Amino acid sequence: MKLKITLIKSPIASLPKHKATVAALGLRKVGHSVLQPDNPSVRGQIFAVKHLVKVEEVDE
Repeated sequence: MKLKITLIKSPIASLPKHKATVAALGLRKVGHSVLQPDNPSVRGQIFAVKHLVKVEEVDE
């Protein structure tokens, strides 16, 4: 199973740690989506920036 992660809010006014997490997830612009594996480390990154992203589960 994979997770489709979409950036829905700009991280400009966020903490530097949150900006780095968004970049580590591979997100660049608002509206940009990436597919990431569903594992505990990715879930932890999503939890840290849950106010900036939308997450959907995708079957592959």
